[in-house]
Amino acid sequence: MKFESKKDILFSVLVLGLNGFLIWLTVSGLISGKIEKNEYGVIILLMLVVIFLFWLYFGTSYKLSEEGLIYRSGPFHGKISLHRIREIVVGQTLWVGFRPATSNKGLIIKYNKYDEIYISPNTNEAFIKKILELNDEIKITRH
Repeated sequence: MKFESKKDILFSVLVLGLNGFLIWLTVSGLISGKIEKNEYGVIILLMLVVIFLFWLYFGTSYKLSEEGLIYRSGPFHGKISLHRIREIVVGQTLWVGFRPATSNKGLIIKYNKYDEIYISPNTNEAFIKKILELNDEIKITRH
């Protein structure tokens, strides 16, 4: 089952606002002729940043199957086997560490002995229900 990532308002404003500003800056510079040929490298760099941010914004999702949890966030992706997940923490935010997430109200997945990952599925409860169907030994901690 696939879960899209919840989009936080602050994250949305930052990504869409920054991308809108960068696109406006580039287009207005090209139209007005203020950007010279030797500055095209900067335009390419700006457009790569825009593409990367859109990729993170629209390309963050999670898939649960019997094989495990597969996460994608732009170019970052990975897989965690279900039997390696030992605990899911609800109601806390992971401020340091790997966060393939687009919201602050997500889940901390603890796996292996000391590893953690923060995800933000669109509905935490539906995600927890599905993962418990696949592995009912996972501990759920609510804060």
